[in-house]
Amino acid sequence: MKILVTGGAGFIGSHLVEHLLAAGHEVTALDDLSTGSEANVPAGAALERIDLRDGDAVRRSLAAVAPEVVLHEAGQSDVRVSTREPERDAAVNVIGGIHLLEACVAAKVRKVVYASTGGAVYGNPQRVPVTEDAPVRPISQYGISKHTVEHYLFLYRQLYGLDYTVLRYPNVYGPRQSPRGEAGVISIFARAALRGEPVQIFGDGLQTRDYVYVSDIVAANRAVLADVGGGEIFNVGTGVGVSVLEIRDGLARVLGREVASLHLPPRPGEVSHIALDGGRFVAATGWSPTVSLVDGIRQTVEYVGRYEV
Repeated sequence: MKILVTGGAGFIGSHLVEHLLAAGHEVTALDDLSTGSEANVPAGAALERIDLRDGDAVRRSLAAVAPEVVLHEAGQSDVRVSTREPERDAAVNVIGGIHLLEACVAAKVRKVVYASTGGAVYGNPQRVPVTEDAPVRPISQYGISKHTVEHYLFLYRQLYGLDYTVLRYPNVYGPRQSPRGEAGVISIFARAALRGEPVQIFGDGLQTRDYVYVSDIVAANRAVLADVGGGEIFNVGTGVGVSVLEIRDGLARVLGREVASLHLPPRPGEVSHIALDGGRFVAATGWSPTVSLVDGIRQTVEYVGRYEV
C-alpha cells in the first residue's frame, strides 16, 4: 500500500513510518521539520518538507505521491502554545487540516486516519473513563482545533466520499518524544531526573492522564488502515488514569533513587482528570496495549539518557 504520513519526521509519525516500511508499504513522510527531525525518518522512506499551511505545496505533494491512505499526525500539539498563540494553533491544525483534505480529494486518496486528542476534546468530563458518546467540551484552543477537523472529515466523506477513521489519542509517550518542549511529561521528567534536577509539577500533581506507549499507538493505526472503522471515531486508551505524582514515583523506581519535585502554579487550559474508555475500539479491532507503564518509562529513560541528556 502507498501511504503518506504527515508529521512523519516527528515523534509518533516517525514510528509509524518505520513500522509501515517494515511491513512492506511504500511510505512518504510529509513534515515541515519545525519540531521533527530528518534524522527520525528511516532510510527507504521519502521525505516531503512541506508546511501544511501552504495549500498549494500540499496539493502538489499529494498529487505527486498519490497515496492510497494518509495518516494525519502533523499539527500544533501543545495546550500552552494554543493558549498563548490561538491564531497559530488554528492556522496549523484547522487551516492546515483543510488544505490536507482538499489535497486528498484532488489526489483521490481512499482514506484518512486522523490523530485527534481524547485528552483535550472532552474537557473535564463528568465521568471517567470517558466514552466516545460523552459531551465534547474542550477547555483549550488546542482541543477546539483538533475537534474541528473531525467535523471536516465527516463533511468531506459526505460530499466527496473520502473515507476516514478518527483515533482520539491518550497521552502518548516513548522514544523520540522531545524532553525540551512543553508537552510530554515522561520525557521531560526523565531528562530532568537524569540531570539531577527536580521535576516541575504544575499544581498538586494529583491530576490524572491516560498513558499509552508509542508502539501501541502504531498498532492502533495499523489496525484501521484497511476498511475497519470507516467514518468512525474511536478512543484509544487504557481507561486508567495515572497521576503526575505516580509518574514521578514510577520514574524513581526505574532509576532506583528518589526524584525531587518542584511544584508550580497550575496551567490554564489543562484538564484535571481524563482516561479513555477504549472498549469500542477493542471490539472493532481486537487492539489492546501491550507495553506496561513501568516498561514504557524504562525504555523512555534509556532513550533520553542516550540521546537527550
